[in-house]
Amino acid sequence: QLRPVENGGGLVQPGGSLRLSCVASEITDGYYAVGWFRQAPGKEREGVGCVDMGTTRSRYTNAVDGRFTISRGSATNTAFLQMDGLKPEDTAVYYCAVVRGNYMYGCPMGAVAYHSWGQGTQVTVSS
Repeated sequence: QLRPVENGGGLVQPGGSLRLSCVASEITDGYYAVGWFRQAPGKEREGVGCVDMGTTRSRYTNAVDGRFTISRGSATNTAFLQMDGLKPEDTAVYYCAVVRGNYMYGCPMGAVAYHSWGQGTQVTVSS
């Protein structure tokens, strides 16, 4: 069963940076998309962005556009979420999720599109 694994969460001061990784070790080709989502205490899960692992084209929600960057690693089974200019409101558990397919025309931003989810990693932005 495909289960991506996130790493890289932690505590960072406002304005700082963190990089999360998502490894889908069972995948050996580029025909899939990776979505990043987050859920803060007492709030609903929201989409952060996504990347098509074949073309490396990415999309972002307005709240993080210009601050966060989603990319593919040198290995086709690894994606990164680079978070710069972090704000306290970015505090949440961050999840990556995977869906198989060719998304060259745009990776899906909605959670319902994804079938395999990681366990989540905590990101806390606080002074």
